[in-house]
Amino acid sequence: MTEPGTEPARTGVALVDSILESVEAAAELPLEEQVGVFERAHDQLRRALDTD
Repeated sequence: MTEPGTEPARTGVALVDSILESVEAAAELPLEEQVGVFERAHDQLRRALDTD
């Protein structure tokens, strides 16, 4: 979650930025649903970083 009046950090890499946006949006979900978002984000980031 970002502080009021600040912009979220962006990487300039569309896939990574999309994943970060999903994590930021998870703050609005019930706690039990946030876990799935974080797990998917972790898997997606690992795949994105493992590519050549």
